[in-house]
Amino acid sequence: MDNYIVSARKYRPATFQSVVGQKALVQTLKAAVITRKLAHAYLFCGTRGVGKTTCARIFAKTINCEHPTPDGEACNECESCRAFNEQRSYNIIELDAASNNSVDEIRSLIDKVRVPPQLGRYKVFIIDEVHMLSTAAFNAFLKTLEEPPHHAIFILATTEKHKLLPTILSRCQIYDFQRITIEDMVEHLRYVASQEGFTVEDDALNVIARKADGGMRDALSIFDQVAASSGGNLTYQNTIENLNILDYDYYFKLTDALLAGDVPAALLVFDAVLRAGFGAQLFVNGLSSHFRDLMVSKDASTLPLLDVGATVAGQYAAQAARCDKRFLYAAMDLSNRCDLDYRISNNKRLLVELMLIKICSLNAPVVSQPLAGTTLAAAVPPATANPRPAVSPATAHTNKPAADPSAPAEREPAAPREEVTESASQETPQRPPIPVAQVGSPSKPTARKIPRISLKHGIEPDPSETPVVEKQPTAEMNEPFTLDALHEVWLRFTKQIPTETVLVQTMYLCMPQLLDATTFEVVVDNRAQMDKLNGRAADLLAFLRTSLRNSHLSMQVREREREERQKAFSPGERFVLLAEQNPELNRLKEIFGLELS
Repeated sequence: MDNYIVSARKYRPATFQSVVGQKALVQTLKAAVITRKLAHAYLFCGTRGVGKTTCARIFAKTINCEHPTPDGEACNECESCRAFNEQRSYNIIELDAASNNSVDEIRSLIDKVRVPPQLGRYKVFIIDEVHMLSTAAFNAFLKTLEEPPHHAIFILATTEKHKLLPTILSRCQIYDFQRITIEDMVEHLRYVASQEGFTVEDDALNVIARKADGGMRDALSIFDQVAASSGGNLTYQNTIENLNILDYDYYFKLTDALLAGDVPAALLVFDAVLRAGFGAQLFVNGLSSHFRDLMVSKDASTLPLLDVGATVAGQYAAQAARCDKRFLYAAMDLSNRCDLDYRISNNKRLLVELMLIKICSLNAPVVSQPLAGTTLAAAVPPATANPRPAVSPATAHTNKPAADPSAPAEREPAAPREEVTESASQETPQRPPIPVAQVGSPSKPTARKIPRISLKHGIEPDPSETPVVEKQPTAEMNEPFTLDALHEVWLRFTKQIPTETVLVQTMYLCMPQLLDATTFEVVVDNRAQMDKLNGRAADLLAFLRTSLRNSHLSMQVREREREERQKAFSPGERFVLLAEQNPELNRLKEIFGLELS
């Protein structure tokens, strides 16, 4: 037990060939060794655990090797190599800049630079975490770094290159170490497991590699942790339990519920995640990543972007086949917004649950929203359409006894839809009419499938579907109305929405104009006004139809054309414009005898 060495140290690369995930950079360093074209200063930069210090030691050992191999590796047999391997070499000096960042430490280093090596060709100074040096220490080091003795080579290593002075960067050859890929880490972990005699599952190694986030040292440390707790048998289940990682099964079950629009099931999955001890924000981040992985699984060209094991990849492929791209795009947007709003939310659980409810509604049937210039009568059914049919006076006399008003109404089975053939001579039998509710009863628009939308032709039917005609129940409300009555009811609706300031202002500024007996047009000034008006179109039309007692009322909304826009510049022009919207201003002008300049 006393001789135990962690895997990050035990399997630390000792040659260029054993370095993981830095193939191009290693080839450049080996070429410099072979050709003996060595710079006096190198800068190795990259994230933690990618091999900066390791490559610096290998490079320092190789350039002092007396008999390097033809491919640029150290021989490990000469006196210089043996001294390095036994950690007694005086030609390689390592300095931790985090604890030796003062000017005095740099001056001491400069004094050591002047002393030539007693064995070997070069004296190599490896300064780790060089960005921790103070500004004064950097300035004291500049001259020596620019023109060192011919026997001195500096290798600087840092994780934060942007903190270095430009004068330091200009004096070094810069090598950027890339993050180690999932595949390279899994392969190396599999090699370490075989050397240690452990049994592993590829999915478990993949989880460890993803947890390491591009750092090989982190991956080996996590590997040791899981191996110790599992007794050398690394399975997927004990790995996620040991590392406190959310299982993929949570997200697969949740996505199935979201695709089905099952809100209770989705909320129960989220509750199970919280009961398991995971944070809500961790859950949201994982859900965003899950939607991203589903998206890349839908296309063969993006499959290399899916960094999961073979078993999990098969699950992603199966579920991605059931997901629409538009659903995934919208779901990723909602989850990302939830993540951004999480910190400022006072009720974080409710925020996440609302996000899940919104995602569930993505696949639910909704009423199609019209575009600019299209009639809203087709998208909004008459106000008398009620999902729970009420008994009308005409149908009240039945053989059934009168039901208790407090008892819940029984739902009638839905009548089958009737397909219409192309032949005009054939007539399909009509199903029995549904009882029509009273005018004053509450209404709810009938859900319809959203048609395909073309920017050129507006709303177009889906040609792949067979046209279906479903007769909508209509009330016999055909009372005529005047423009003044329409304006009165139009403004009366604003009293019901006092908090929606933008919509109220829009309705006051954009009064409707009759096109025919049942159709009126509203001309707005911008897209924002149109969106506000369209968003309330169903409620507005229901209110107008009921108040005016005309179920055939329809509305058109369009944006004002450029030539229609009138701008008032003078006070007189502004008064005329306001008087057109409110004629009472003319009366006020006559009473007080006002004159406008």
